[in-house]
Amino acid sequence: MAVTKKMTLVQLTVIVAVNMMGSGIIMLPANMAKVGAISLLSWAVTAVGSMAIAYGFAQAGLFNQRSGGMAAYAEDAYGKPGFFMTFYLYFFSLAIGNVAIAISAVGYLATFFPSLSATPIATCVGVIGLVWLTTAANFGGPRVTGRIGSVTVWGVILPVGFLSIVGWFWFSGQTFAAAWNPQGIGIAQGLGSSVALTLWAFLGMESAAQNSGAVENPKKNVPLACMLGTLGAAFIYILSTTVIQGIVPNAELVQSTGPFGLAFAKMFNPTIGSIVMALAAMACLGSLLGWQFTISQTAKSASDDRMFPSVFSRVNQFGAPVAGMVIMAIVQSAMALSTISPSLNEQFNALVGLAVVTNVIPYILALSALMQIMRNARVTQKVYRRNTAVAVVALIYSVYAVYASGKDAVLGGMIVMGIGYVIYGFIAHRFAPAMPISVEHGGAAAAAD
Repeated sequence: MAVTKKMTLVQLTVIVAVNMMGSGIIMLPANMAKVGAISLLSWAVTAVGSMAIAYGFAQAGLFNQRSGGMAAYAEDAYGKPGFFMTFYLYFFSLAIGNVAIAISAVGYLATFFPSLSATPIATCVGVIGLVWLTTAANFGGPRVTGRIGSVTVWGVILPVGFLSIVGWFWFSGQTFAAAWNPQGIGIAQGLGSSVALTLWAFLGMESAAQNSGAVENPKKNVPLACMLGTLGAAFIYILSTTVIQGIVPNAELVQSTGPFGLAFAKMFNPTIGSIVMALAAMACLGSLLGWQFTISQTAKSASDDRMFPSVFSRVNQFGAPVAGMVIMAIVQSAMALSTISPSLNEQFNALVGLAVVTNVIPYILALSALMQIMRNARVTQKVYRRNTAVAVVALIYSVYAVYASGKDAVLGGMIVMGIGYVIYGFIAHRFAPAMPISVEHGGAAAAAD
């Protein structure tokens, strides 16, 4: 019998880091520059919180290996309502994230097609156009989508990684000092100023434990890979967003719709900057293409489990759930319209805040279930205490991240959650156990019959 070769710790760590380092970083320098370089302090808070979250999910994945990921974890403590709300909110956050990725792509494409960022309406039309373009590209089925994404993601990773290491030769302490605190805010405010933005770059770490079955010694290597992968991504994020503040003057960075391309133009020449812009736009399009497929497959799975309407299960001859894709493209178009703003960066910020809130609430549901998961698995007291301590750190950070996302994002998230409970009220009977007939009411009615 052939022995299947499993992934090593190093291989899984690289996968974890690459999965996070997609298009999430691509617009951050320009958005953080609005606060000033002091916003870089948010990375310290987010790096610690993200590693705690990643470790908590790694542990939950080891002790609860049912399909469903975060939703399955939440089910251990909250039952089917917890499963549904975790799944629903996470699914919604993916849709919001897709629109934010499309905005990033439009920002970088605006270098070549300036009319895309000329007016808010033009930007919105461009975003909606990319949403529908990448949706239609998935009608042919999944065969090509994964391959495209695995190649285009390097259009972000390579320039960002290069800038993190080599960009220091162009770093100016004077430029960085001038950008440090242009608004004169305090240290505490600086720490919390960009938590939502920095957490946005780490979203996706919850998928790290999904490869546990293909890893050598998973009980040891999965948690380590989650921690090291998250730490590695944090290292690149912090270096790249710091060095760019010392290369590009703050006033220019704030106005940029393609901050990494602008940095390379300053370091070398406009031609190199344009190449980086093109690579970043390509990476965003590849990422958006892959996420459109992922979200449609997620909706199909929910439909197969009777949690979403049956229309999401219908597939064409290529196996693509076209009806579900079209519905989600309509939803994403509505999001683009509802968040339309005077500037591309403001629209990006509004979407990121809402995406973080709708993503972090599932984190809270899933991580707070870890204690029950460990009780079910009958872990040792040592393991229980250690994991509970890390989970508490992750939960405190998660609640703080919701607060730091701002009142508008929290309001939007609560509206989305309210709609979720309304939906679940109509489907709860599908999952509720058979209830005994009430003697006072049901029994009397039965007797009358």
